[in-house]
Amino acid sequence: DAASALWPEGSSGPLGVNVVLAPADDLAQLYRHALEVAEEPPAAGLEEGGLVFVRIPPLWLRSPGDAASRLRWILLFTSSENHDLLESYGIAKLLQRMAPSVRLGITVHGAHRQGDAETAFSRLAEAAARRLGLSLTSYGRLVDDLHVYQAIVAQRPIGTVHPQSPAARSMGDVAQLLLADALQQVEPADG
Repeated sequence: DAASALWPEGSSGPLGVNVVLAPADDLAQLYRHALEVAEEPPAAGLEEGGLVFVRIPPLWLRSPGDAASRLRWILLFTSSENHDLLESYGIAKLLQRMAPSVRLGITVHGAHRQGDAETAFSRLAEAAARRLGLSLTSYGRLVDDLHVYQAIVAQRPIGTVHPQSPAARSMGDVAQLLLADALQQVEPADG
């Protein structure tokens, strides 16, 4: 979504983070582009490995075609508001139907307190388990503060514009949870 002000311009950032515009018209093309990005050698001075996050337009999930089988690990962002939790539940139900073995993670944003985020996740996870037989993983909470909006207006990552802000620190916490989980999935289990 090149025209969206929510995303920073395509660029290389600190710590090997790159924002890449993927010219794709459907989920299959987006998947191929993500593979190309994943296969690129790391920038000088950085270790191999990492994560490639791909923003999937939600409308593409309604008719994913053959690419549905490639949906293995999805991170959904939701607020603690009822309508957002219902929408996230609906997306989880759709994903589970089209890719039954999909792993779904949830990050809650905009909750003013940690307890609100935990309650929101618990409500969503309990409904998904009870009604869909689906286990959700919590990937923490993103703090919503004025710095987020300033970074959006500047079209720069929060971590470079306001690295010490609560929002940037919570983004780092979520990133650590995601990376730790990803490493657990690829490393052989002991014993």
